[in-house]
Amino acid sequence: MDLTKGWMRYLIPGFIFQSVVIGGGYGTGAEIAQFFGVSGMKGGLLGLLVTMVVWGIVCAITFEFCRVFKTFDYGSMMQKLLGPVAYLYDLTYYLMMFIVLGVVNATASAMMDKMIPGAGWAGIAILSGGSIFLVFKGTKMIENVLAFWSYVLYAVYIVFVIGVYTKFGDAIANSFATGTVGSDWLSNGFVYSFYNLVVVPLILYSVADFKTRKEAVVSGLLAGAIGVIPGILLHLAMGCDLENVVKAAVPVGVVFDKLDMRWLYVTFQVVLFGTLIETETGFVKAFTDRVENFMKQRGKEMNSTNYISMVLGVVLVGIGISAFGLLNLIAKGYGTACWLFLILYAVPMCTLGVYKVMQHKE
Repeated sequence: MDLTKGWMRYLIPGFIFQSVVIGGGYGTGAEIAQFFGVSGMKGGLLGLLVTMVVWGIVCAITFEFCRVFKTFDYGSMMQKLLGPVAYLYDLTYYLMMFIVLGVVNATASAMMDKMIPGAGWAGIAILSGGSIFLVFKGTKMIENVLAFWSYVLYAVYIVFVIGVYTKFGDAIANSFATGTVGSDWLSNGFVYSFYNLVVVPLILYSVADFKTRKEAVVSGLLAGAIGVIPGILLHLAMGCDLENVVKAAVPVGVVFDKLDMRWLYVTFQVVLFGTLIETETGFVKAFTDRVENFMKQRGKEMNSTNYISMVLGVVLVGIGISAFGLLNLIAKGYGTACWLFLILYAVPMCTLGVYKVMQHKE
């Protein structure tokens, strides 16, 4: 079944955006607790709404820019947006890509090792095999798989929240009633939205079929909402023990310990592992699209041997980075790269990009 036809076209970019952005810290609740739980239940929800608005606006402008100028890989998009300094974005992307690949490999290893002691290598093998398979299968397969997994993820999150509310509804209501609104909810909402803007240029292939401004803008605004809804669900569930959740390294673990539903915990872990595959796939796919389009612009074609070597090489470097365990370096590099994406992508797109779109005559 093709999940990318008809009215679903409006939703697919959002599902793919959510699939890539949710891997790692988002899915475990760590980022949700760090940026939103610390502001209290009400403040956290306000911060999440800020993130939704920022993501929606940036996605809408980017999708329309790419539709107008037919730039469906990040390289051609940035060339049209930044001109001769577009190479700065390339350098930033390479940095971010290898950091993220290192992080998701380390996360996959840790998750598998926790479930089956000593089997961390299997987690890396499954992650690498899954992402390589999807990249080799191409755009249509990636769109369908990522969209389908989004449905699965939403279903599991909804069951999770229902289970938490059934057992701890009074505690969550009390957290809302007695909690204060942290003064940092607005800044945290903005910072977290900036933190993940790198994902938007990775999913441009999903808007290549758009023909009208309505399709691009509506799809972009929906992407912001689709990306945030799982975070809202997690935030609500954390209300059952917010004080301890925000202190935990793996916040959802605290909630599951209280919930005591082993089957749901295992299902949640499987779904979360799938999001790691999606995240790695998104970064590798964007990189291969960039290289292929770069060669086409110079009248060259990439043969299958070089393509396979390129994909395997990128994945292996990610595995190598994860083996060093340079957590402080990764954390610092990730934060630095995210601010660079804000400067090199989000701000120019929302200013110069809008100007170029308005000046363009179709």
